[in-house]
Amino acid sequence: MSIILIVGANGFIGSHLVAALADAGHEIVCAVKKVPPREELRRFTCIPVDYTRDFDADVWKARILGIDIVINAVGIIREHGRQTFEALHERAPRALFSASAAAGIRILQISALGADETASSQYHLSKKAADDYLLAISNQAVVVQPSLVYGAGGASANMFNLIASLPVVPLPGAGNQKIQPIHIDDLTQAIVALVETDRYQGQRLSLVGPEPLTLQRYLSELRHLMGLGPGRFVHVPITLIDIAAQIGKWSGKGMLDVDTWQMLQRGNTADCGTTQALLGREPRPVSKFSSQWEAKHLGLSALLGWLQLVLRLSIAAVWLVAGVVSMGIYPVEESYILLARVGITGALAPVALYGAAALDIAFGLGTLFLRDRRLLWIAQATLIGIYTITITFFLPEFWLHPFGPLIKNLPILAAILLLYELEKR
Repeated sequence: MSIILIVGANGFIGSHLVAALADAGHEIVCAVKKVPPREELRRFTCIPVDYTRDFDADVWKARILGIDIVINAVGIIREHGRQTFEALHERAPRALFSASAAAGIRILQISALGADETASSQYHLSKKAADDYLLAISNQAVVVQPSLVYGAGGASANMFNLIASLPVVPLPGAGNQKIQPIHIDDLTQAIVALVETDRYQGQRLSLVGPEPLTLQRYLSELRHLMGLGPGRFVHVPITLIDIAAQIGKWSGKGMLDVDTWQMLQRGNTADCGTTQALLGREPRPVSKFSSQWEAKHLGLSALLGWLQLVLRLSIAAVWLVAGVVSMGIYPVEESYILLARVGITGALAPVALYGAAALDIAFGLGTLFLRDRRLLWIAQATLIGIYTITITFFLPEFWLHPFGPLIKNLPILAAILLLYELEKR
């Protein structure tokens, strides 16, 4: 049994490693930004670290006392604020590696396939800089370079599942970019095997799936896995993808930016011999990434990923159109007649009309742009309820109107309830 410090223990790969290594009988110490960040980590010793600040080897010396193996599983795919590639992929790991190497501790670095001499993206270049430094200062180190990692809860898995589930699946150019995804369980099993042997020290190891796939084939297999049937693909010109990547880099939002586009273009494949040797078997293909029941759940989650956005845009359109129409596109005098039947007349009538229209527009804009919309959904449902009750008492004929202006409130309320519950979780 070894005492293992896992840095980034609450991340996607790190949290799977914590569980797998603990099941293998090792004692785990979790280095995380907040303690404890996850329910499943509370049974382990947790220590706080800050990769955006901990750039001095002396900071790490007390943290690694009594540790046999250090695993660095920290990584970001996009920079945000102080979470930069330089800080998280280079400076903090160098400090950790220096302290660990000086103490004679074995080190396992989770890098990325493509972090080599042909790297061009900032993501790969920063990973390569840390890898090179580690192998130069320690003869008890292994650099693991996994391909695209698939698993429930993984950001890339969620993204590719969502893309694959679309009614029309966009492909960059011919869609022939090469990838070789590995399942998270295969990756963690291989790393557990690495922890328990010193055979590969001083090496860079590629961990990949059984065979290279084109992007189009990968998305097709994901659709089949999720039970969604054959996909309809549309080939998007590379020029448009370049523009979208620049917009993604500028905005900091979306699934694509310059770095991720560069990584996809260069390909992500390697020989799977090392993976097979560590596993003692072939790594699982995409068709075996999920059980039948897991696949159904993944398919539903993927569909909700974009249907939720469609639903939100539809709700926003309802509020915005209602507000703009009430501002004067619908005859104002007709609106005043309806307000009079409710008991609102005189100077209060324009205040009520334009105030309600402004509130509708505010609800529409909030639906589009607010980050936390839970209170907004409650406010919208409450207002719809008030409108419905008021009209029921004063204008009951609208329940029998052939266009169903009131009965349509029911599916709108159901949609708001669905969005509230989804976003609450």
